[in-house]
Amino acid sequence: MAQSSTETDWVSRFADEVIAEAERRAPGEKTPVVVVASGLSPSGPIHLGNLREVMTPHLVADEIRRRGHQVRHLISWDDYDRYRKVPKGIPGVTEESHAQHIGRPLTAVPAPEGSPYPNWAEHFKAAMVEALAELGVEYDPISQTEQYTSGAYREQVLHAMKHRGDIDAVLDQYRTKQKPGGKKPQQKQADEAELEAAEGSGAAAEDDGSTGEGGYYPYKPYCGQCGKDFTKVTSYDDETTEMTYVCTEDEFTETVKLSEFNRGKLVWKVDWPMRWAFEGVVFEPSGVDHSSPGSSFQVGGQIVHIFGGEQPIGPMYAFVGISGMAKMSSSKGGVPTPGDALKIMEPQLLRWLYARRRPNQSFKIAFDQEIQRLYDEWDKLEAKVADGSVLPADAAAHSRAVRVASHELLRTPRPMPYRTLASVVDITAGHDEQTLRILSDLDPDKPLTSLDEVRPRLDRAENWITTQVPADQRTLVREEPDAELLSSLDDEGRESLRLLLAGLDSHWSLDGLTTLVYGVPKVMAGLEPDAKPTPELKVAQRTFFALLYRLLVTRETGPRLPTLLLAVGADRVRKLLAV
Repeated sequence: MAQSSTETDWVSRFADEVIAEAERRAPGEKTPVVVVASGLSPSGPIHLGNLREVMTPHLVADEIRRRGHQVRHLISWDDYDRYRKVPKGIPGVTEESHAQHIGRPLTAVPAPEGSPYPNWAEHFKAAMVEALAELGVEYDPISQTEQYTSGAYREQVLHAMKHRGDIDAVLDQYRTKQKPGGKKPQQKQADEAELEAAEGSGAAAEDDGSTGEGGYYPYKPYCGQCGKDFTKVTSYDDETTEMTYVCTEDEFTETVKLSEFNRGKLVWKVDWPMRWAFEGVVFEPSGVDHSSPGSSFQVGGQIVHIFGGEQPIGPMYAFVGISGMAKMSSSKGGVPTPGDALKIMEPQLLRWLYARRRPNQSFKIAFDQEIQRLYDEWDKLEAKVADGSVLPADAAAHSRAVRVASHELLRTPRPMPYRTLASVVDITAGHDEQTLRILSDLDPDKPLTSLDEVRPRLDRAENWITTQVPADQRTLVREEPDAELLSSLDDEGRESLRLLLAGLDSHWSLDGLTTLVYGVPKVMAGLEPDAKPTPELKVAQRTFFALLYRLLVTRETGPRLPTLLLAVGADRVRKLLAV
């Protein structure tokens, strides 16, 4: 018996919970605006693991919109984070060119050489902004550089400094008492986990603050001389807001009025809960790195009360793996980005991969042959939706993949199988006229009239073939017959080829050629073409297929034979198989 969608659909369950929490926080309001949030740090390429930070709240926000509620999805660009290290594999970036900027805000670091963008943060934000638009993600962007440097958080900063003793007491629960500045094993482990996974997540791990005259301070200024954050607050006056800090990089010391000073930020474990309170965030998931004991989310749940706010509903999300990324992509500096994925798959498929798994379930995104199986699975789901046989949870995931509350995503008008499209463009090397001829032959009763009917899926399949399939796995059709192999065939081998060639004209369609290539070994065994296969017959079929591949493409495997034969064309098939 099929379960109801509310029992099986994780998005609906979270939407229920989030709406109820928003209403609890705003008693008396008929339709409170529901706030969900994500945080991304443009410290380098923003990868597919970071996309879960956005897609999880996006899917929940979109469900809330579908129900007629007002919702804001905030994406905080943590572009005021410090530049921690020079990432490897970024064109135009070297230790020599960029190591000197470590410690500066990401918006104060030059973009990679040749970039059209004004700084490092804008350069890496741009690709993600483009991908989110293609994925149909609606959001309100917030630049933390703008928030801090405009003084938007001034009252919150002053409040944190005033209540630094309370903040210190919370943080002190996770510090060791053995030696000053040390950390308990669980806190050290949590910080290391955050640091490891922080790149691009908006979770840049940093110290808890600094201790000077008057105790602990949760604020980190950027130095007025070198612009870096190798600074330590040494004293602060609550009445006058006078703050003195020293920079260990250049020994620069400055005294400023914090009530007028905007060149610095709260340390991460204070900054995050401050924003929850400031924005009224009801839902914000976080990665495994934030969910360990002593990590940001746990500590923030206590610190947020100091700012008069509440901790959001915050499910932990698991990591996203990558299956078979080609070297060409990995040279870009680590794991691939949403933009890389959208070059080889349609937005619907990528959305579906995030929608169909609960946040705490890990999954892989395929850049290898597995993408063909994923597309087959997707097409089967579409067929079940069309004929009404789909299960409720699968229907919900499909609906979230193909549309958002306001509109349906652009889709391929005639979605032919991805593996077929990939095989055809592999063989034709992207030649449009040949591609159209072959795809039209797939279904002679309903021939394709324009390649636009199979776009954008065709373009994605072509990109996959050209960027992700190694050259030695590409299909190269022989120019001349393999005379040596043909002359070595026995009578049975020759007869099987003659039978195939004799049936080409009468079977020239995808279905017809499928019947023909599977039927030749049956006829050779004295059976009818529609006979059910036996184990012995399957062996004979595999042997026959291997022979055809060797004669056509020099290898014993390749694209599906019916597709390959259509692509090669009847005349060329006769030339290569004639005995």
